[in-house]
Formats: sequence, structure tokens, C-alpha cells
Amino acid sequence: MGWFNRSKAPRGEASERKLKIPEGLWIKCLNCNELIYKKELLRNLNVCPKCNYHFRIPAYERINMLLDEGTFKEINSNLKSADPLNFVDSKKYSDRIKGAIAKVGINEAVVTGIGKIDRIDVAIGVFEFAFLGGSMGSVVGEKVARLIEKATEMKFPLIIASSSGGARMHEGILSLMQMAKTSAALAVMREKRVPYISILTDPTTGGVAASFAMLGDVHIAEPKALIGFAGPRVIEQTIRQKLPEGFQRAEYLLDHGMVDMVVERKFLKETISKIISMLI
Repeated sequence: MGWFNRSKAPRGEASERKLKIPEGLWIKCLNCNELIYKKELLRNLNVCPKCNYHFRIPAYERINMLLDEGTFKEINSNLKSADPLNFVDSKKYSDRIKGAIAKVGINEAVVTGIGKIDRIDVAIGVFEFAFLGGSMGSVVGEKVARLIEKATEMKFPLIIASSSGGARMHEGILSLMQMAKTSAALAVMREKRVPYISILTDPTTGGVAASFAMLGDVHIAEPKALIGFAGPRVIEQTIRQKLPEGFQRAEYLLDHGMVDMVVERKFLKETISKIISMLI
């Protein structure tokens, strides 16, 4: 009967139809290797709905997630890195900076400003890992220091969400000096009794972890975030011993008293709001 006849398209036409399927609809989870529908991942704040893996997210996306809608006012966005050492490896440092700006669309690896969380004024800084691994050069240190000074002056609770590979090697000792500068600014702020909440996301390492990221009044980590100074492979090669399971991950640091809490992304704004309400 005609009901059961199926017209067979030539192989060439079938291939063309397959090629027209839009790309980028699915994303492979970096933890469980499951395929996730991209829109479902975005609805879930870029957290895998199957294994709870927290993907890295852009700085502005995190700002929009944490702050009340329409309240963010960016500061010092015009600052750009120079090339004080005329550094060259496989390419010029100045070219790397230009490439990062073109790729990411911001001038440096941290976005700073003021806004509101549940109608409470806050000063906020969020790192952009896509910009040279969120590394801290002179401008990043300057922007963080200015943000701290702004919070101190306005008496706004300070929130910094770190995601960084550490100090920027292309600027040598000038990068390392930012550790002292930001730490000194925080010491002044602490004397004024202005609260500081540090959010540690994946990864928070190197000179950032060794300075302002671990100097908060409250340390909040996202699940399974890598947090530490040197990476686990470097440590294993140095001490020639196998590290414990989960070493330098958020849960391990919580068990050993290095962070105060591990909070899933969907509860982060609510948690920060409650903490600020108790501290101000």
C-alpha cells in the first residue's frame, strides 16, 4: 500500500541536509564528558546539570549574575597594559595584549566597578580568565588597588571574584609588586572595618592566590575550584610524592580550614547578600 512507501532521497541530498544542522548546539562537559544542550547549560548558569561541574564564565556574565539588574557602573575600564620590559617570547608581549583585547573585548584581565546586591551598595571586581589566563600585571594590580581604595572611601563592602593563573610573567618583577600593593591597600581597608568577601573560582593560583584572594574576611569557593600557589603537578615533581585525592580543590581546602564555605553558583548571590547584611 502507498501508506508504507517511503521516498528515498539520493545520498547526496541526505548529506547536504546533515551539513545544514547548526553547530554549537551541544557542549561536552569537561568533567563527565556528557553532551549538554547549550541552552540548558546557559539556563543552569553554566553548571553541568548532570555532574554539577562549574564551567568558567566571562566576567560580565558573573557580574550580571551577582548584582541587581542595571546597577553596575564600571570604573577604570580605559586602563591598558604597556610593555615596560619590551618582552618577547614566541611573539611580542604588546602583540599578545592587542590580541587579547580583540578576542575578549575588554582592555584587561579584571573588570571593576560598583553596584548593588539586594539593594546594598558594593564594590566589585571580577577576573576574566580568557584574557591571558586572568594573569595579574601592573594594570590589573592597579585596578584592584583602586577598587579597594574606592571601597574604603565609600565604605562599600568589597567583593572580588578571582580566576587567575597568577602574576603575569611578561612584566617580571613589576607583576610581583602588585601582590604587595593590593595587600597594603587591603590592610588600610581593614583598619576602616570595611568587609571584604573573596570568591575563589576555578582556577585561583599563583600571585593572586598568594595575595588579595586569600586575604578576605570571608572566603567562598565554587565547587571543585582549583585553588593554590603552585600547581599540583609542579608540587608532585618537586617533592616526588603522590598528592592526596582532591588536593588543592575547594572541598579539600574547606576540610583543612583554608576557605570558609563552598557554594554552588545558583546560591552565590543569596549567600553573599546574607553575609554582607551581617557584616555591615
